[in-house]
Amino acid sequence: MHDETSLTVGRGTRVLTERVRPAIYSASTPLTVGAHALPGEPMAVADGLALDFAPFEVGTSWGPAWGTTWFKLTGEVPDAWSGRRVEARIDLGFDVTMTGFQCEALVYRADGTPVKSVNPRNQWVPISDAAAGGEPIELYLEAASNPVLLDDHPFLPTQQGDIETSSPEPLYRTRRMELAVFEPEVFELSLDLGVLLDLQAQLPPTGPRRLRVLQALDNALDRLDLQNIVETASDARAELRDVLDSPAEASSHRIAAIGHAHIDSAWLWPVRETIRKVARTTSSMTELIDSDPDFLYGMSSAQQYEWIKQHRPEVYERVKDAVAKGRFLPLGGMWVESDTVMPTGESIARQFAYGQRFFEKEFGIRSKGVWLPDSFGYSPALPQLMRRAGFEWFFTQKISWNQRNVFPHHSFLWEGIDGSRMFTHFPPMDTYSSELSGAEVAKSSRQFTESRVATQSIAPVGWGDGGGGTTREMTGTARRLANLEGSARVQWRHPDEFFDAAKAELTDPAVWVGELYLELHRGTLTSQHATKAGNRRAEQALIEAELWAATAAVRDGAAYPYDELDRLWKLLLLQQFHDILPGTSIAWVHREAAAAFAAIIADARAISHAARHTLAGDGDRKLVFSPTSISGPVPLGAAPLGAAPAAASGPFVSLTERDGGFVLQNELVTVTISTEGLVTSAIDARSGRDAIAPGQAANLFQLHQDFPNKWDAWDIDTFYRNRVDELRDTDSLAGQVVDGTAEITLERRFSASSLRQTISLAPRSRTVMLRTEIDWNETEKLLKLAFPLDVQAANTEAETQFGFQARPTHVNTSWEAAKFETSMHRFVLVREPDFGVALVNDSIYGYDTTRDSTDAGVSTTVRLSLLRAPRFPDPATDHGTHVITTGLVIGATPESATAAGIELNAPATLVTGANDVAPLVCVTGSASASGDGIVVSSVKLADDRSGDVVVRVYESRGHRAAGALDVGFAHNGIREVSLIEDEIPDARTGAEFSLTPFEVRTFRIAR
Repeated sequence: MHDETSLTVGRGTRVLTERVRPAIYSASTPLTVGAHALPGEPMAVADGLALDFAPFEVGTSWGPAWGTTWFKLTGEVPDAWSGRRVEARIDLGFDVTMTGFQCEALVYRADGTPVKSVNPRNQWVPISDAAAGGEPIELYLEAASNPVLLDDHPFLPTQQGDIETSSPEPLYRTRRMELAVFEPEVFELSLDLGVLLDLQAQLPPTGPRRLRVLQALDNALDRLDLQNIVETASDARAELRDVLDSPAEASSHRIAAIGHAHIDSAWLWPVRETIRKVARTTSSMTELIDSDPDFLYGMSSAQQYEWIKQHRPEVYERVKDAVAKGRFLPLGGMWVESDTVMPTGESIARQFAYGQRFFEKEFGIRSKGVWLPDSFGYSPALPQLMRRAGFEWFFTQKISWNQRNVFPHHSFLWEGIDGSRMFTHFPPMDTYSSELSGAEVAKSSRQFTESRVATQSIAPVGWGDGGGGTTREMTGTARRLANLEGSARVQWRHPDEFFDAAKAELTDPAVWVGELYLELHRGTLTSQHATKAGNRRAEQALIEAELWAATAAVRDGAAYPYDELDRLWKLLLLQQFHDILPGTSIAWVHREAAAAFAAIIADARAISHAARHTLAGDGDRKLVFSPTSISGPVPLGAAPLGAAPAAASGPFVSLTERDGGFVLQNELVTVTISTEGLVTSAIDARSGRDAIAPGQAANLFQLHQDFPNKWDAWDIDTFYRNRVDELRDTDSLAGQVVDGTAEITLERRFSASSLRQTISLAPRSRTVMLRTEIDWNETEKLLKLAFPLDVQAANTEAETQFGFQARPTHVNTSWEAAKFETSMHRFVLVREPDFGVALVNDSIYGYDTTRDSTDAGVSTTVRLSLLRAPRFPDPATDHGTHVITTGLVIGATPESATAAGIELNAPATLVTGANDVAPLVCVTGSASASGDGIVVSSVKLADDRSGDVVVRVYESRGHRAAGALDVGFAHNGIREVSLIEDEIPDARTGAEFSLTPFEVRTFRIAR
């Protein structure tokens, strides 16, 4: 039996590969080819069609890295092909193993009409379903010679990742540009054989269904004349009809298929190439929609729709028409598929707002769910933000990439830090680029963890990243799997329909509480520090621009720069894409991101500058504008969210020399700095507690070897800890008092790098500030900054969007052990019931924690991740100068940690003018409950341009709180709106409000 089975499978596989598929085209004739290689960047389509074309021989090399070559193909359909289906076949020199990561082209007709793309898995172009014979052919190809940067090689460094360093040598050699006769019956036979060969491999070895499939395959192969495939294909297909028509079992798993082509908005190509990838893919998908009445295609990212609208309007018209017909489905409701770990809550809100606004304006629809298949972990704040933005479901699959622990659910409720729950689905197929192979379909049935109570899952089907999306082979496979015995049943369905059905049958789903931590790609919290620093500063600059522009609009009637703010937000949101902000793109992408952040910051600050001077008026008073709602130790005595005269300077901080080092002291803390520039003691005057673990020293730089097994810019593997160099040698150490602040300056050289650090303590502050300028020239190294703290903390509490997340400091289980590198925003706090220590920062996101036991008890070491030096995909990642400011907050609480983090990232601004500026709105505590911990996240004018003021607040401590909005201008009422400013049913009105732990509320104040 085994020999017979092997013979049948081997025979079928060889015949399919070597005879049937090559016979899909039965006759061919070459096209005449002309070419024009552009010397620079791509040009408009109309200009490309008007180029002069030099004769080009097929077999000739073409295309340097990142080049564009226009090809002109001309010919005539032979008279003998009358009545036959005719296609053009184009092979630009494809490597079929690298779909989406090499050369691609978009095909146009002579009148500029887009046809479809060609790529390794999709090398055909329709000419005529039934040719008359003698038709003239004129096609134009805009071909992109993108270099192969990710192949089977082990992530080798390459200079091809930037047009400024890439090679000018041609990368590709054309193989075929011809007209050919397409044989539909042979094509259908190839799908029949492929589906059944895949199916039999997944069936029980000696089961009757498999044996009957094998017998049918033998019968079909016997009827097939290998020298006359076209003539005998129908006979062979007839032998397969019964096994293909045998229906699936009633209990079969059901797969909701959706056409998909996950296109990274930048990654191993620049943004300008993504624009063309989107146009190429969507042209192919609209062509497939026209030719297959059942097919549905889904695409996320409003940014990508806007790109084709701006740059390829002829493609966009086809997309818009397909959307109107319900066949091309806008998904996700976000501007881009962003990272969700590092952006602020305001940025996530704007991803939703700009995404949904675009879809509604362009197509008259809203997305019901958030579609994020490929981001690197998911913040525990996200369930609340999705719900408050009006979404009903969440989709991803990335957690299936976990290194250590298998996630226990596929359909479940995800609960966030505030208690909000969102229905979530992970496809058990473990991919967002399915081919609908037998192995993938069987895997869905086999792995679906809710099979006892549910019957269905999703399959995103298609090649991504410029691979062209779904193919006609995939849609043909789906037809055969719609109702096939031994297989899950496949049906093209809108994800909304799937989620409605899944929720209906899963009436008591499991609940997963907290972050969806990806046990992989931990290095994305640190790689490309300049990108991350630019993001942090750009976010704050835009939030401040909105605040001061809104204040000036309401107080002085100044024009609110709606269009400019929209432009800047969209540019920022693009940089938060999940391969830009995480630092995992080529050098070209990060070079452009740096320029984008610089432009955003400059333009946003210009808006703030103009608004502040409008508000302050002409005068010589020194006014301090505070962009935060923090009412604690605000520098210079500024009024929260407004402006007030600068306060008189406080008492000086004392600075004394001791044992070659220094002691810094104010009324709150006493800090000792050793001769090595390390913090050996940090005593809280109130409690007498020393924040530093006995016998240990903080502010200790540690240099690790960092060479992960794979995915260089993405991964930090746990064995990096096995080797560490502590940087204790100093070249200089000096102290002084400047304007009342004690400052210690030190310099060190280490390895190929150097740093200069200023340690400072200001009057009335319990934060030791550490400003470090690092000239970083390392290769495959990781720089950490260690703080061994005399705190027996059960958890760290790391800021995330609109709150913080607690993570155990122990490694009792494999789940905790896997979190050896985790995320934060502006602070991480460790505390006992009566004493805590926080670390704040202005531009970093990664940290790790260990517990240490000594005779004095258990201490907690927190290490901040400062810089990495991976070599793929950018061989010079992070090389250059970086300025990173961190702070050690002594005697910290959640309130003071939040305040210190906000103050570091949103400092007050000194302006010379005449007028105090009362805030438009501030929060006061109610009489019945504490308002402490309520933070105003943003103040802006409403997106609908009505002039109404929108205020967002959140509870920051993890407690219940109550407060009221104190509105400083005449208004017509206050009502709650959604996170994206939609009206909500039965909205709460009035100034008073209450918040549950970490709750976010958005209010609209009518003017």
